[in-house]
Amino acid sequence: MSDEEHHFESSDAGASKTYPQQAGNIRKGGYIVIKGRPCKVVEVSTSKTGKHGHAKCHFVAIDIFTSKKLEDIVPSSHNCDVPHVNRVDYQLIDISEDGFVSLLTDNGSTKDDLKLPTDEALLTQLKSGFEEGKDIVVSVMSAMGEEQMCALKEVAPK
Repeated sequence: MSDEEHHFESSDAGASKTYPQQAGNIRKGGYIVIKGRPCKVVEVSTSKTGKHGHAKCHFVAIDIFTSKKLEDIVPSSHNCDVPHVNRVDYQLIDISEDGFVSLLTDNGSTKDDLKLPTDEALLTQLKSGFEEGKDIVVSVMSAMGEEQMCALKEVAPK
């Protein structure tokens, strides 16, 4: 036996960021990975099979973080990657000067690693509500290792 010590890098629990789904089963309103980006499907059209070919699915989708439109054509019998998309609500505690927000999680701890949203309308609504001292709950969407604020709502004080 050798006297060397082995050092192993720690990583996540091995949970995949995506799961496979047959292209023919993905519907409008569902999610799909196109060009490595998590997207929400806005349009699906299926072409008929050719003489020797497969039916093809044409997907038009919007990137859930950048709102860019992406398209892809996949044989309907092939598998596509579908991202695991989570949406969690947090209460807003503070907005820091460096462009990050402080959020309160359900278990009482704080989450301080989220940047302010890039969407101008959402950003102004968030800042004005915070300055007025309103209780604000933000919805955070996460997929494939990325997180971003996607919506907010004001909560009436109890």
